[in-house]
Amino acid sequence: MASQTVVHVTDANFQAEVINSELPVLVDFWAQWCGPCKMLGPVLDQLATDYAGKVKIAKIDIDADEATKTLAINQGVQSIPALKVFKAGKMVDETIGAQSKAKLAAMLDRALA
Repeated sequence: MASQTVVHVTDANFQAEVINSELPVLVDFWAQWCGPCKMLGPVLDQLATDYAGKVKIAKIDIDADEATKTLAINQGVQSIPALKVFKAGKMVDETIGAQSKAKLAAMLDRALA
């Protein structure tokens, strides 16, 4: 099975990596200080491998800089981890908090349907 890595997205490449992506994108809005966010890391790595070539997995560190913080606010992020699925440039699904691999996979499967 092909391995795919999680893409680290910033305000500068959000449009190209997420909005203009030909694949559905699961975006994890997170921060270094967030315990539940860190717990999600290995799950997202597994999903990136499981869905390689079908879905893109992206992470946005909301504390990276002011532009990224503003991006998170503009995307409606009020609590982290916030996980949002984008398809054809539009958000089609979202959840908040640490989630199981099965729940996130179900969100991806819906986006692929």
